[in-house]
Amino acid sequence: MIKLSVLDQSTIVSGRAPADAIQESLALARHCEALGYARYWLAEHHNSPSQAGTAPEILIAAIAATTARIRVGSAGVMLPHYAALKVAEQFRVLEAIAPGRIDLGVGRAPGSDGRTAFALNPHADTAAEHFPAQLRDLMAWVRGEPLVENHPFRAVAAQPAGASAPEIWVLGSSNYGAEVAAYFGLPFCFAHFITDGRGTEEALALYREAYRPSARHPAPRAALCLWGFAADSADVAEYWFSSRALWRLGRDRGAFAPLPTPEEALAHPYTDAERAHIGRLKEHAIYGTREATAARIRNLAARHAVADIVVLTTIADPEIRRRSYTLLAEAFAG
Repeated sequence: MIKLSVLDQSTIVSGRAPADAIQESLALARHCEALGYARYWLAEHHNSPSQAGTAPEILIAAIAATTARIRVGSAGVMLPHYAALKVAEQFRVLEAIAPGRIDLGVGRAPGSDGRTAFALNPHADTAAEHFPAQLRDLMAWVRGEPLVENHPFRAVAAQPAGASAPEIWVLGSSNYGAEVAAYFGLPFCFAHFITDGRGTEEALALYREAYRPSARHPAPRAALCLWGFAADSADVAEYWFSSRALWRLGRDRGAFAPLPTPEEALAHPYTDAERAHIGRLKEHAIYGTREATAARIRNLAARHAVADIVVLTTIADPEIRRRSYTLLAEAFAG
């Protein structure tokens, strides 16, 4: 049985204030909890005109405090920006706010440009090299376990201690994340929406083959995070997808901008090359009617033998986005 979850990037929409995206995240989380979604994950991006979610740990606290059942977490905290102890303390506090409902997804990517990464951490050029060691220490601090022998911070504990601990995930869009997750015996979520599926099969196979069983996770647990959109008709789906297509056209050229409205997208003077690029994008995009979108998701889950699917939906209208999550919940009910 497929378990649906949500990834939210707090997308900034053209013509609207970035702060509106945060309010929409809070509303969408409550909506998706009512629909029965398993997890609600918040992304981390910096210095981006496209995404307002710069501090997932703060959004997690707000959502956890205003929901009752759904798991809430990060997808992810970009660990090289921070000290592992500080991240552990933040998520220990979150676990105290919502015991048994907090996920700590971590990644190595900067989630920003090089200059911004340096502003966040002056040692950004070498920090990513220490990601495995950071993750090792983070796991110990989050779980209240001792650090490795002779560690200079072995006497330091992350507070507040408690009976439960956040569940740690490794996130990635390459083989590297799969290898790290396998080595530490952690769940792994592949960012299918970043690669349009490229590398998914190889990364998941590597993860499963190299997996080292851990006490908390004796068997590998893989998830896929995909971009998906369901509408009441194919025409409605095409209309709203047009803004996603134009945004991706810019992203693939290295330009990050607010998500355009469908009106802006349909008025764009596309060249033949741009139309061809969007045509190729549509071949991989997961959108359409409820039945068509659900069928694509089921096929993808079956092909990669995953039961956990995390859905990212970036649509310019918050009501249409909520409707998409409603339709998918209906399609996978029971």
